[in-house]
Amino acid sequence: MNVQLFIPCFVDQLFPETAFNMVKVLEKLGCTVSYNEAQTCCGQPAFNAGFWDESKIVCEKLVSEMKGSDDFIVSPSASCAGFIRNYYPKIFDNASIHNEVKDIRSRTYEFSEFLVNVLKVEKLGASLSLKATYHDSCAALRECKIKEEPRKLLANVAGLELMEMQDVETCCGFGGTFAIKYEPISISMADQKVTNALQTGASTIISTDLSCLMHLDGYIRENNIPLATMHIADVLASGW
Repeated sequence: MNVQLFIPCFVDQLFPETAFNMVKVLEKLGCTVSYNEAQTCCGQPAFNAGFWDESKIVCEKLVSEMKGSDDFIVSPSASCAGFIRNYYPKIFDNASIHNEVKDIRSRTYEFSEFLVNVLKVEKLGASLSLKATYHDSCAALRECKIKEEPRKLLANVAGLELMEMQDVETCCGFGGTFAIKYEPISISMADQKVTNALQTGASTIISTDLSCLMHLDGYIRENNIPLATMHIADVLASGW
């Protein structure tokens, strides 16, 4: 199966090892992985900040880079995948590239849902001795309807004990520019999420979204809390 990667800008710049681990897992499962090095951003930051015209230019660039193929498009970010699937059709409604956008939307998947729902794989032979709790990102849960897929994958990681935290579906407080515009509220939400994670006895928070994990990790390090964060791709690439 041929797969095109869409690596979000912040993953490319700050967490490239997660992208490499995603490639490692996909290739283990027999996928032929390609990556267009010209890609940059899905356009979501500008869109969420209210710069819709500027965002459209960035979105159109990504469409041009992904069209002309029937490969699946897989991303390690439910936030970016959800933006492409839910907002591109609105941004390009009645536009000349409307059909290309519909096609790209239908081929775009977040990493864990691609493994479970397309490749029909739940066990990869990963092993990691860890007591962890899982954070449902707002984008994964509400925009991509991802709930059970990551849990099915984590349940098959040898040595990993998954503990569900209280209020697991509550936002972590990141929300992109929300964390900047409403910093005190954002910090309070991160505090609540981290407190709930600690109460499970877990040592690590796992999620599909590094944006959430980046926010939580900042709060954790600022307050010297004994808790780590880990993207699901890094977990699934462990032990083999």
